[in-house]
Amino acid sequence: MGKMIDRQRFDEWYNEIVELADLCDKRYPIKGMNIWKPYGWKIMQNIDAIIREEMEKTGHNEVYFPLLIPESCFKKEEEHIKGFSEEVYWVTHAGGNELEERFLLRPTSETALYSIFSLWIRSHADLPLKTFQIVNTFRYETKMTKAFIRVREIHFFEAHTCHENFEDAERQIKEDLEIAERFFKKLCLPYVISRRPDWDKFAGAYYSIGIDVLMPSLKTLQVASIHQYKQNFSIPFEIKYEGRDGKHYYCHQTTYGMSERILGAIVGIHGDEKGIKLPSSIAPIKVVIIPIIFKGWEERIMEECRKIKEKIEELGLKCHIDDRDKTPGSKFYDWELKGVPLRVEIGPKDIENGVISIARRDGIKKKMPVNEIEKLKEELQEYDKMLYVEAEKFLKENTHIMKEIEGKEGIVELPWCGKEECGKKMEEELDMKSLGIPLPQKECNEKCAACKEKAASWLRLAKSY
Repeated sequence: MGKMIDRQRFDEWYNEIVELADLCDKRYPIKGMNIWKPYGWKIMQNIDAIIREEMEKTGHNEVYFPLLIPESCFKKEEEHIKGFSEEVYWVTHAGGNELEERFLLRPTSETALYSIFSLWIRSHADLPLKTFQIVNTFRYETKMTKAFIRVREIHFFEAHTCHENFEDAERQIKEDLEIAERFFKKLCLPYVISRRPDWDKFAGAYYSIGIDVLMPSLKTLQVASIHQYKQNFSIPFEIKYEGRDGKHYYCHQTTYGMSERILGAIVGIHGDEKGIKLPSSIAPIKVVIIPIIFKGWEERIMEECRKIKEKIEELGLKCHIDDRDKTPGSKFYDWELKGVPLRVEIGPKDIENGVISIARRDGIKKKMPVNEIEKLKEELQEYDKMLYVEAEKFLKENTHIMKEIEGKEGIVELPWCGKEECGKKMEEELDMKSLGIPLPQKECNEKCAACKEKAASWLRLAKSY
């Protein structure tokens, strides 16, 4: 197994590895708008395929809305405007003509979708309305940009739902958390769930839930968020339905959002000194075959490689033979860098003994009889399991439950009375950001770490990207 990344140089390693592993090219002449290279884009498409499958399974329908939002739509929800006003890109001209109304590039899609939802929804029979889209969003990110983590053009997944009442919207949020659990397990990513403090909830939300992972730098990265809007958007956007009693009511709404940050999390959490490690669920190539060529054996070895490739593909595993004119060592280096889960080596001795030599990206090596090749699927399952176990161990070891405010790195949980000034005091003293109240909520019989009054809950804090 490759050596873990030293946390002090993690950011430097990350910035290099995203390009070395062929995920993106940062040389596009607009800062924070990177080019997806074929390998990186394929991984992202595989991630999208998993969430699409989850959406279909739970009765969501995919939509695709225009990129431009009229200023009049954007201005309908006051909180929302305040939250995004500094980040939006405005379109003011078409050719040389000044537009009568300014448009903006969507920073998120509430104000685009909801003006239309008011036309789609008429009666209680139209509810619940469950939609999602995978689009690009644009935010003028002023902090230091970082591939997949802080960018100005964002590959974005967003689910938007409308419900008859608050209770049904709450059921949706429960379903979203179940979707997240299945989704992140497939990506071998352990995470924490927190109800964001009111001063850090999404602009326009009644409450927000954040899903965060812990990176090797001991900073957290938000990889998903779920928002309960109540009627905060349906009232200004006139999203109403006729109830069973003939009266008209405003809908209750929720959203669930994720972005390309998920790829950033996978690169960081599973990476090591040799490169990235991809979970088998999203690896564009699951098995790479390296011919170990010896003089006089060339044809026989290549023929065996082709046969083995056929057998592997019959198992439904994407496989590639690396027949480049390079040394086996440099091929090992390239595929470890790219995070391919399984490497199969075939040389004269393997052929004579009726075996293949396998090397997993987590460092496990073994021989496998050719007639037991279906066991490669078990190897991939075991490999994924090890990725998850290692990441979960790291998360647990760096989560600290404490009674007093004291300097710790990673994630800290402190008793909190619930007052904003106490939460802000903890943030200031620890130089951390509040992630919020841990969910599911845990009993807290301690005194607030800031004011020493009775605590109402725990408050989770961390340094964040």
